[in-house]
Amino acid sequence: MGLRSLSCLCLALALSQGAPPHNGPMEDDHTPSPHHEGFQDRCEGIEFDAITPDEKGITFFFKGDRLWKGFHGLSEPLNSSFHEMVDHHHPGHVDAAFRMHHEGRPEEHDHIFFFKDDKVFSYYNYTLEEGFPKDIQELFPGVPTYLDAAVECPKGECVTDSVLFFKGDEIYHFDIKTKALKRKHWAHLPNCTAAYRWLERYYCFHEHQFTKFHPVTGSVVGTYPKDARKYFMKCPKFDHGSNDTERERCSHAHLDAITVDDLGKAYAFRGRFYMRLDTQRDGWHAFPIATLWKEVTSGLDSVFSYEGKLYIIKGDQVYIYKTGATYTLIEGYPKTLKEELGIDGPVDAAFVCGADSTVHVIQGRNMRDIDLLATPRTVVKESRLPFPKIDSALCGSDGVRVFVGSEYFHYETPMLLAYSRIRPEPHKTSLDMLGCDH
Repeated sequence: MGLRSLSCLCLALALSQGAPPHNGPMEDDHTPSPHHEGFQDRCEGIEFDAITPDEKGITFFFKGDRLWKGFHGLSEPLNSSFHEMVDHHHPGHVDAAFRMHHEGRPEEHDHIFFFKDDKVFSYYNYTLEEGFPKDIQELFPGVPTYLDAAVECPKGECVTDSVLFFKGDEIYHFDIKTKALKRKHWAHLPNCTAAYRWLERYYCFHEHQFTKFHPVTGSVVGTYPKDARKYFMKCPKFDHGSNDTERERCSHAHLDAITVDDLGKAYAFRGRFYMRLDTQRDGWHAFPIATLWKEVTSGLDSVFSYEGKLYIIKGDQVYIYKTGATYTLIEGYPKTLKEELGIDGPVDAAFVCGADSTVHVIQGRNMRDIDLLATPRTVVKESRLPFPKIDSALCGSDGVRVFVGSEYFHYETPMLLAYSRIRPEPHKTSLDMLGCDH
């Protein structure tokens, strides 16, 4: 299970103590007081004016002159955080908002853009950028005023780094770099009053409901609309009956496999679920394995990453997927372990360290090293391990972590793992890696 760089290692192992714990961006229940001044209860059903994350990953929900920060808790006045958008002549409100994604322009990347009437405001860390507000046409020529919604669409999910603007039943696709604008008509999609991107998924909010859509085609797959109160906030009587992320993240059961792909996304597998960590601010979130790797569905034995590919070992079969926005099974796979790695199963764990071409395969007490550049592939080295059984393993720039039951052990190198007879101090996987409180 390879880890390509220090930044990837920080990503995979950083704790996310405040991460949303449920399957979807829901957090612990918080019942507000009805005597709170300006109180609006999201659980009564609100049609939001705008939704956007900030540069730290906190999601803002806007309605009139009120603002909610995060997926639970009370609202606060809009002017308590963004007072420039409120004055005596223009009551506080937000028409649309999005977080800019354009790494080629660091002066704008991760800034929040708010749209109000015919003006646009740019904020970073709650501070209005110099020269703002500006006319919408100055920054986004051709984009209409009095917008309904907006959402960023990074390259890879859209063809180029883009922003989708919504007004009525028209969608304006704006290329950030070239400023080219394409207008589309998606009659099948409800008129969005807010739009939101979360874990590479796109949501159109309308009334108290939402519809998931494809950002390029506008296509809607699945049964929609759904009630936002079941997924985007914790509301009494609206529990959607799934607590996958909390259960998987804070379970004391062992991990079947763990890796970080070449895009820096961390994946931990258990049963029929995988947990994914994109950034520390977004936290770990659980999904069924079949949604991304439909050919394997559950019960993986090992996963490792190497040169833009994800290797999944299940039983005596090896599945190799191309890494990208989606995972594509390479033609001709699965193949047997004997064909691909020159060994018989079963496999308990496997990992690759950095750019090294060696995959370390763990089978019981034995660790067998296989050179992935060799043809045919054979075991070039074999070591005896200090554990009778290892469930999964991960290698990064600071060493190797082997996961045994609900704990993991850290070694500085694969050689120390192989030859050290003294076990290092154990760490709780749920507490020290997945950000749980137990």
